[in-house]
Amino acid sequence: MEQSFYDQVFELVRLVPEGRVTSYGAIARSLGAGGSARMVGYAMAHAGKAHPPVPAQRVVNSSGLLTGKFHFETPERMQELLEAEGIVVKNNKVQNFKAVFWDPLMELNG
Repeated sequence: MEQSFYDQVFELVRLVPEGRVTSYGAIARSLGAGGSARMVGYAMAHAGKAHPPVPAQRVVNSSGLLTGKFHFETPERMQELLEAEGIVVKNNKVQNFKAVFWDPLMELNG
């Protein structure tokens, strides 16, 4: 049976290491769907129902903004989860974004 796009997204997000973040666009590009960052966002909105769990807090927009925070139990929860992993967040934005960014294309094909 072929995996759905959402399942592919979830599988990839599960590979993002603790203390690192990636972006919707980076996930889309690594799945061969470069123009589908928005579809990755739709998938992440449903990540809370996925099993095994998906660390959705590790997916931010291409500027490091916590644009998915309203899909968590509370709007603050995404930031709390990231900070618990050692990621610094200020004004809804990951600090040192380039330093903590995990690029699936580089990491998985490197």
